[in-house]
Amino acid sequence: MFKSDLLIEKLNDPNVCQKFGFNTENIMCMFLPDTYFVYWNISPDDFMERMHKEYKKFWNEERLEKAQVMKMTPTDVGIMASIVQSETNKKDEMPRVAGVYLNRIATAMPLQADPTIKFAVGDFSIKRILNQHLSINSPYNTYVHTGLPPGPIALPERVAINAVLNHETHNYIYFCAKEDFSGYHNFAVSYTDHLKNADIYQA
Repeated sequence: MFKSDLLIEKLNDPNVCQKFGFNTENIMCMFLPDTYFVYWNISPDDFMERMHKEYKKFWNEERLEKAQVMKMTPTDVGIMASIVQSETNKKDEMPRVAGVYLNRIATAMPLQADPTIKFAVGDFSIKRILNQHLSINSPYNTYVHTGLPPGPIALPERVAINAVLNHETHNYIYFCAKEDFSGYHNFAVSYTDHLKNADIYQA
């Protein structure tokens, strides 16, 4: 029953976000896409309480332990998961993509994730990231800033969060779209091999 602007007001209120352990930039990590049964006349406050309850239920002891081993908070995992699911819609590939980003973080290399540039620019219709986009002044520009952006760039789904928590351990640093247009990617350890894969795709 409540209007969307009432919820947006809550999401932009630092005190409300802090109550649930978030800030206005990462509060969306609390919302897990799913089907929920709620009464039609639920209030914005009760709705957020319910979402927080579902969030706490999802982040059980096993998942919290996995995040701790990775030296990441649940929010960190959610932010990375939002990038992973924006890079690939292939669920079986998500753990490998997550491994690439974790390898980049481990070597202090910028994530260089194109979806974060789309988010920073605010134009999700962009088909190709150009050099002019890469210079945008934004904390979400992962070509300029190392580490994770301050918040998720999409609603991280459970499958993507689990993919980060159960990521593949490998030496891949790079990936680009496969030449068969299947939606999958070719992965590479070296930049030289990555350029070869890119040439194959472009050809």
